[in-house]
Parts: sequence; C-alpha cells; structure tokens
Amino acid sequence: VQLLESGGGLVQPGGSLRLSCVSSESTFSNFRMIWVRQAPGKGLEWVASIDSDSEVKSYADSVKGRFTTSRDNAKNTLYLQMNGLKPEDTAMYYCAKPLLGTNLPGLKGQGTQVTVSS
Repeated sequence: VQLLESGGGLVQPGGSLRLSCVSSESTFSNFRMIWVRQAPGKGLEWVASIDSDSEVKSYADSVKGRFTTSRDNAKNTLYLQMNGLKPEDTAMYYCAKPLLGTNLPGLKGQGTQVTVSS
C-alpha cells in the first residue's frame, strides 16, 4: 500500500495551496484518513481528519477556518485545501491512514513540503 502526496511548494503569506494524496489501496473508501505535518525541529502535528464517506471532518484549532479536507473515493484521492497560509504553516505535510480510533498516523506517505515565506 502506498500513499503519494503532491501539491506542495513555496507560497507567500496569505496564499493558497491544494495538496493531493493518492492511495494505491483498493479499499481506500473504507477508511478514515488524516493529514499531519512536521515543522523543522518539531514533532508530528495532526492537522485534519475525514471519515470514509466525508460525513465527519475535524480540524486542529491552528488551521480551523483556513484549511478544508475532502476526498474523492472514486479516484482514491484525499485533498487538503489550504487558504490564508501563514509562515507557521511551513512544514512537511503527510497524508496517513490513522491507527484505529486515533489521530496518530499509521501508514503515511513520503510527504510534500509547504513553505510559506515572503
């Protein structure tokens, strides 16, 4: 099973990016998924989660109102729309299949770098 993130890059404060994560798992549509990030010198931080049918979405307080997660189960793809980006959003972003009942990443991808700087 592989998860492949894309869409990161360098953006100015206030800008937007859309991250994508494609899963090779045929049962992708059965699973809740999460986004986590890791800033330089810091630990992993949970960012957002979405259940299997997109009914329930949750966000960290630090991104609430600015980030939106979604998924297209027909394409085995997870998305993270990031608006109003701040320098403190700079991090490596990972999509992950969480450990059951938690927001802790189990299987995760290789990540995509997001840098917010003027």
